[in-house]
This record gives sequence, C-alpha cells and structure tokens, in this order.
Amino acid sequence: MKRYFKWRWLAVVTVVLGAVTMLGFKSGDGRSFQVAKNLDIFNSIVKELDLFYVDTIDPDKTIREGIDAMLYSLDPYTEYYPEDDQSELEQMLKNSYGGIGSIITWNPKLKRSMVAEPYEGMPAATSGLKAGDILLEIDGKDLLGKNNQEVSEMLRGQVGTGFKLKVQRPGTEKPLEFDIVRRSIQLPLIPYYTVLDNHVGYINLSSFSGNPSKEFKQAFLDLKKRGITSLVIDLRNNGGGLLDEAIEIANFFLPRGTTLVTTKGKIAQASNTYKTLREPLDLEIPLAVLVNSGTASSSEILAGSLQDLDRAVIVGNRTFGKGLVQTTRPLPYGGTMKLTTSKYYIPSGRCVQAIDYAHRNEDGSVGRIPDSLTTVFHTAVGREVRDGGGVTPDVTVKQEKLPNILYYLVNDNLIFDYATDYCLKHATIAAPEDFKITDADYADFKAMVKKADFKYDQQTEKLLKSLKEMAEFEGYLTDASGEFEALEKKLTHNLDRDLDYFAKDIRTMIAIEIIKRYYYQRGAIIEQLKDDNDLKEAIKMLTDSAAYRKMLSAPDLKK
Repeated sequence: MKRYFKWRWLAVVTVVLGAVTMLGFKSGDGRSFQVAKNLDIFNSIVKELDLFYVDTIDPDKTIREGIDAMLYSLDPYTEYYPEDDQSELEQMLKNSYGGIGSIITWNPKLKRSMVAEPYEGMPAATSGLKAGDILLEIDGKDLLGKNNQEVSEMLRGQVGTGFKLKVQRPGTEKPLEFDIVRRSIQLPLIPYYTVLDNHVGYINLSSFSGNPSKEFKQAFLDLKKRGITSLVIDLRNNGGGLLDEAIEIANFFLPRGTTLVTTKGKIAQASNTYKTLREPLDLEIPLAVLVNSGTASSSEILAGSLQDLDRAVIVGNRTFGKGLVQTTRPLPYGGTMKLTTSKYYIPSGRCVQAIDYAHRNEDGSVGRIPDSLTTVFHTAVGREVRDGGGVTPDVTVKQEKLPNILYYLVNDNLIFDYATDYCLKHATIAAPEDFKITDADYADFKAMVKKADFKYDQQTEKLLKSLKEMAEFEGYLTDASGEFEALEKKLTHNLDRDLDYFAKDIRTMIAIEIIKRYYYQRGAIIEQLKDDNDLKEAIKMLTDSAAYRKMLSAPDLKK
C-alpha cells in the first residue's frame, strides 16, 4: 500500500512537471513539442505498467525491448549497447575481444556446445583444445542445455583472467581438463596471401575493423619483393568496418589528394569529404578485386572507388549494397548508441545503398531498390555504373548453387563428425596445397552417412507433391496419373545416387573441414582457391594485358 502511494505521488509530480515542460513549448515549436510530448507519454506508460500490470515487469528487459524495436524500425544498423554489452561493440570496432579464440557450434543430440574451430595461435589452440571437443563445464558449472550464446558469454571475459574448462574428447574415455587464460583475441585481418601462377599476387582481406591497412601494406610489399606483376584483392564476405581503413588501403594504389568518399548527413558534422593523404605504393600494377553478396560497407567503398576511378577490374557478383555510415554516441549509465548519421558517395557521385529504409511497405517490410529506378553515373573515363544496388562487377561470374543434400549433411554435423573421426586416425596430413580426399576416404564417409540413417528433404519431391495436390483440386489428376507415377519413380529418394552425383561439392566440403583441423583458416582458404571460378576469371583478366586495358578504357561511342 505504501508503495502504491509512493508511486502515486511520483506520478502526480511527473504529470505536473510534464505539464510545466509542455507549457514551455508552443504549438508552433513543432518537432520540439512532439518530441517532448511523446517522451512524456512513454515515461507515463512505463510507470503505469510498473504500478498496475497484473504481473511484475522487469524494467530493464521491457524498456530494452521497446528501445530495440524503435531503433530497428529505422534501420538494422542503429543499435543501443548498454554498459554490459560494451565488449560486443568494442569487438565490432576493434575486431578484438577478451576470450579464448574459438568458434563454437551446437550439438543437438547432446544438447551441448562443442569446439568447431580454434583460431591459430590463440588460447584455445595453444591450450590443446581441438575441433570436436564437447564442452562440459566451466569452473565447475555444468553447460548442459545452455545455448551457444550463453556459453560464448561465459568463455569471454576480462583479458588475463583464467578458468578451468572440462571437455569430452571423442575417442577418449575420461573428460579432459584445461586451464585457460583469456587474452585479447585479434581475428586475422589478412588470413592468407601468396603468389599464384603467372606472378599474380593474392591477398585475402577479411575485415576493415582494427588496423588492416598496416597488415595489408606489409603483405603487399612482401609480394612485391617476391616478384608479383599484378594483384588480386579478395573482399568476398568482408562485411566492412572502419571507413578510414578503406581509404588508407585505396591510397596505396591511387594518387595523393584523390577524393574517394563524400558523406552527407542532417547535421554539418556528418557531412565530410575524404581524400587520400599519402603518397601511393604503386600506381601501375594491374588490380582485380573479388566481390560477392557478402561484400559490404567499407569493402564496397574500396571496390567501388577503385571501379569509379578505373583503377581495378571488379570480378564476381553484385555486392550487398550498404551505403550508410554509422557513428557512436555516449549515453547515460555507461551506454552507447551506434546510429546511422549519413550516406556515403563514392567518386562517381553514386551511393550504393540498396534498401530505402525511409520508405517502407504498408506491412513495414522493405525491399531492394529495383534496377529500373537506379540512376546511371560514370567512371573517370566514362564507363557506365549505377547507384542503388551495391557495386555491380565489371566481370560477373555465374554462381554455382550448392546441392540441397550438402546443406543437410552440414546441418546434421555429419561432415564435422567425419572430420573429427578422420583426425583421430591421422596425426598429420599433407600440406593444404597437396591434400586430397581419396576414393577410400569418400567410401568411408558414405558408409558413415548410411549408418547414421541420414534423412533429408528433396525439393523436387515437395514440389511434385504440391503439384499433384493442385492437379487433384483442379480435376486434372485422373487424366495425368500415369505421368505423375512415372515422374515419381524418377524422383525417388536415392541416397547412393545423390552422394555420388554431388560427390565433387561434398568432397570439397570434407576437405575444407579436415584441413582446418591442421592448418586453420589459412588452410581452408587454400583449399577453397583450388577450384575458384571468381579467381580464375580474375587471373584470366590480369594475364591478358589487352583485355585488362580495354575493360578500363573509355567506351567506344561509335558502336
């Protein structure tokens, strides 16, 4: 009862203060009045819920959900990070965090997390953890039933702190215990670079967070010493990071003083022009940049700028299309907000933003800007490029679709489990460049899959069933029954046939999973590059100087 009167008194004071506040805004003040009015309404709703809602509410949870919903209605990149989540924001900005350095995955049969991929040189790997280890306890706390997010939060912590981890390793009877000390985990920014055939250099750049320009410069200068005459920059699945880092790397190949990016926002501080500030490393070396739908943000700035200035040939598939810039703002009680403050425009004047969040459909959904509504811009020499849909490559490579069965083999951990068993039997393997899955290895894998009573959906069976139901509904089934029966026989689920028919893709995935256990991320990249159509097209362009020059030359207007 006392609590009720206490809150009632507070509510009266709040209403009075709110009234006084609103008196300070005349109706002509417009936005200021609307903001004050709605803040007062929100404040009152929270208090009324706390007083009268049938169940006791959790203020932190309820208000956080309201904040998250409000921000997500704007765009997916505007986010609130309370004091407890600052490490997540720091990881995003610096590409580092305090932890053990390992990817974990979920084992649905055991209802436990397990080590999926330790990072090379990080505490998980140096302590002796291996892919496949089942996580049992952290400092005596049972992890049964805890999801990956919960386990990940327990593994992370302040740099220098230690804990005891108990795991069950496949092939061993008793659990193993490890004393692990957390350290700052820096994800590899340049996980792999090398010299390919025909003196073509290759650099895989995974992120623009942290300080990748420093590592990129070292890798490039090393490749130059090793005699490269052209360079492939792989930005596939690089989700971006810091704008300044993208500009710094572009500066290695462009003259000092070149305007690369212009940002435009609502306030003056959000509108800036960014130019290259240093002398370049190499203005002449032929460049090819690999991109795909996972290439976003700062990656698109680098790829798009090199395209707009006719400095590199872009190869692969259309990029994600994120043309928005975020900055951070401090909030009370140790919180931070990351919010979209501007759009960026690359040298041709185009913005690559693919989704217009300001104009949503009636149901609240948003879609990509159709190509018919995009605008033509021109590169420095006059080549046509477009805005509004990411960066379209100069050379588009058809994407090969992975077979349906491969998705289910991965999802059921069958490839993962086979690799774990393989590693128990092989202390070492050949170098990634030479490693191959033999016919005997693949026969063992097929036997394991059959023994596991593996089941998977076939899209053709589903579509045929739907078609049959529709034919029956519309009265065609009787006349077409023979055709349906014949088609059903041809589309009968045949595991042996599918494992053989899709063997190439399945064997590649098995090889990647095994190689990671011995040579980490670097080894996996080497395996993936063995049969990489994007890379083949890039090398083809770089080793044909006439085709390369023609691609980056002014269009022939006479045609």
